Amino acid sequence: MNFRMIALASTVVLAVVLPLAVASAGPVVRRAEPGRSPAGGTGRGGSGAAGPSGAYAPYGGSGEKAVAGDVLGSRLSSDGLMGAGPDDGDRGIARCGPELTAPEGVEAQTCVLEQANDTWARTYYRNATGTPLTGVLTLMGPAGRTVQVNCGMAATDDPDMCETPHEPTVRGHGSYAAVAEIASADGKLLLRSGSNSPEPEED
Repeated sequence: MNFRMIALASTVVLAVVLPLAVASAGPVVRRAEPGRSPAGGTGRGGSGAAGPSGAYAPYGGSGEKAVAGDVLGSRLSSDGLMGAGPDDGDRGIARCGPELTAPEGVEAQTCVLEQANDTWARTYYRNATGTPLTGVLTLMGPAGRTVQVNCGMAATDDPDMCETPHEPTVRGHGSYAAVAEIASADGKLLLRSGSNSPEPEED
């Protein structure tokens, strides 16, 4: 078996396939534009084809590269966060669900991010459907605390992201989860992308 040919074929496949390896009681709806960071139930991967398993890893360093570096590629900022601002800091924890792809051509991966005393949701996506889409990203926290944003997703082949505002982390009363629902202009649900459940908290 020619190992050089196997390595070359693997490189070609990776180059062609776009990898996505990369709280206020009651609902709070705030609009967020793709690629911009606003100031700052259980999420499950649903519709679409799943890619590799999600990740639980530190970000802002080498861990973020592993979680989202491939989907964003060169658009990652110097600290490993696309659209990162001063609030993102140097390090945090990202809990990300699986990569999902809908037959219509939209791809997404959704994460719960924690940095210092803040928690927020972020979905990485790529809209290659040829038409603008609408996304709703929801962060579900302890005691029914919910943060929600609407995400306008332009018809572009470039990867982008949408995130909720940063909210103070509530600890000791359950866990956080996030889900992004992406629909067509006529309201048809194309993709539901959710975060993984976090690792159990230590006593």
